[in-house]
Amino acid sequence: MFKDKIVFITGGSRGIGKAVALEFAKHDATVIFNYTNSDDSANETIRLMKEINSQGTFEAVKFDISITSDSDEKIGAILDKYGRIDILVNNAGITRDSLFMRMKESQWDEVFNVNAKGVFNCTKNVVRSMVKNQYGKIISITSVVGEMGNPGQANYSSTKSAIFGFTKSLAKELGSKNINVNAISPGFIETDITEGLPDAIKQKYMEMIPLAKFGQAEDVAKSVLFLASDDSSYITGEILKINGGLYT
Repeated sequence: MFKDKIVFITGGSRGIGKAVALEFAKHDATVIFNYTNSDDSANETIRLMKEINSQGTFEAVKFDISITSDSDEKIGAILDKYGRIDILVNNAGITRDSLFMRMKESQWDEVFNVNAKGVFNCTKNVVRSMVKNQYGKIISITSVVGEMGNPGQANYSSTKSAIFGFTKSLAKELGSKNINVNAISPGFIETDITEGLPDAIKQKYMEMIPLAKFGQAEDVAKSVLFLASDDSSYITGEILKINGGLYT
């Protein structure tokens, strides 16, 4: 399905980003992903992709998407090496939770720098080549808490709400260039973030979800593939909710 397509994923060494990378590997895409911290996790993702598709082209690139100069340099090198990026998945994100009255400026700034400015940096570097090629798919991962809010996550929720406006505005700017811009809003997905929640909190959230279960990273990954495929060629400016009915 994605043979000859070049995919760049931010935050591809774990969680949803890792699942997205593995799904694209199954479908013969060239997959490059960014990571910030763990070399071991990045190498494990590469190993699993090679296990899925031994003939595939896969690469992990270590840099901080919140630093403009790093993003410019590393994404520029990717474009020089591969010639283009067909599909961008803005997945990387962090949390620094605290009740707002206790929230430090550093907690606010750090989350905005990665979750919002990081999306700006990566999209800014990729979009010019997409316009040149008159083709592109930009898919950003937002969150259900950007729609409904969440105590202790005023910073994180705000960044995820920002992705809604970013997606809709960019879709209008780039539609005439044959570039689709969409976002996916996951609900509670089983990742290392939800694994760290106390059982009582997990149970509380579970009771709010009509399907009575948390989603899997693969549920989100398969939705990314749909929005990246030709099957969604007439969809742009949309927010696809993957939340088990939590917030409909």
